[in-house]
Amino acid sequence: MKKSLAIAAAVTATFASASYAQSSVTLYGIVDAGITYTTNIARIDDSGNVVGNNRFGMTSGNVQASRWGLRGAEDLGGGLKAIFTLESGFDVTNGQQNGGLFNRQSYVGLTQDQYGTLTFGRQFDSVIDYVGPLTAVGTWGGTYMAHVMDNDNGNGTFSLNNAVKYTSPNLSGFQFGGAYAFSNQAGGFANNRAYSAGMGYSNSGLRLGLAYLQAQGMNNNPTGGAVTNDQFGARQRERVWGGGASYTWGPAVAGVVFTQTRLYGLSDGYSLRYNNIEANVHYNLTPALGLGAMYTYTNSNGSLLAAEGGGRTAHWNQFGLQADYSLSKRTDVYLEGVGVWGAGQAAVGMTEVGYTSTGGVSSSKNQGIITTGIRHRF
Repeated sequence: MKKSLAIAAAVTATFASASYAQSSVTLYGIVDAGITYTTNIARIDDSGNVVGNNRFGMTSGNVQASRWGLRGAEDLGGGLKAIFTLESGFDVTNGQQNGGLFNRQSYVGLTQDQYGTLTFGRQFDSVIDYVGPLTAVGTWGGTYMAHVMDNDNGNGTFSLNNAVKYTSPNLSGFQFGGAYAFSNQAGGFANNRAYSAGMGYSNSGLRLGLAYLQAQGMNNNPTGGAVTNDQFGARQRERVWGGGASYTWGPAVAGVVFTQTRLYGLSDGYSLRYNNIEANVHYNLTPALGLGAMYTYTNSNGSLLAAEGGGRTAHWNQFGLQADYSLSKRTDVYLEGVGVWGAGQAAVGMTEVGYTSTGGVSSSKNQGIITTGIRHRF
């Protein structure tokens, strides 16, 4: 009897071990903090006038937004897996979350090597997926190298809620995908919904990307729909599209990107358009030391600018430089400088290095940042 029980216990333990071996959960994250000097932060003085002040202080997420997350997979057999990701952004300087608990991503779905991946939840759009890896902000440059006001969402200012997303398998270097985000409003199917699509190609050192995003009706369902935390507030419709290319040879990679953002139905029905042209290059001087540079030209045109007086156009020149030194595979230190110079109708509220990261828009047409810090990945 004792022998039978021992055999049964051994068999049960074997199957239990096999079952657990088919599932995995990974804790991962980035902790990025440093000291930052920022110029021309706008504030209102006691007389109600807009004045500018410089700031020197500790900041979080200077190169990459600080975050932690859980990523899991379960083997369902036949190459099919159930997957999930829960990811939360936070501020290292005070330990607070940036919005809700899993404010960056929270999704569950299925993946299969031959047929692709289908996921449901809060997710990034196709512009971030396919054009982002060709930009400085989406790769080595990070937060402060986002285009002015992050107008094309390259820095992931917002994610898509209520989204169904498909990503194809890699087909000899070619990949495509798309997402649809529901409004979730009874009787208002189109009130704050969004959809996006994109494609990419990679072969040897060449990488190409093209993507489109449209969100509409955010002014009718501002808190419960697809987009709930963004930089432009209530608007009837937003369209973003872009494309670019990069090429890697040896220790160097260079890229060029174009994006366009169109905003319709802003306050009082005004419209606004941004065009961004970026060139970037990164070179590993040694295996530990990397150097990067980027330049972006942004112009804007629209009735909102005309309503503020003067012309209908504004434009900005943005430059960024970075030196990054790896202390190990997971830990590095960096020194970075980014400057934006505006002209035309560029004004208070329209000029900012990156977005939601400098501490405030500029009090003038110009703003600059110098930051140094440490980043650890786990």
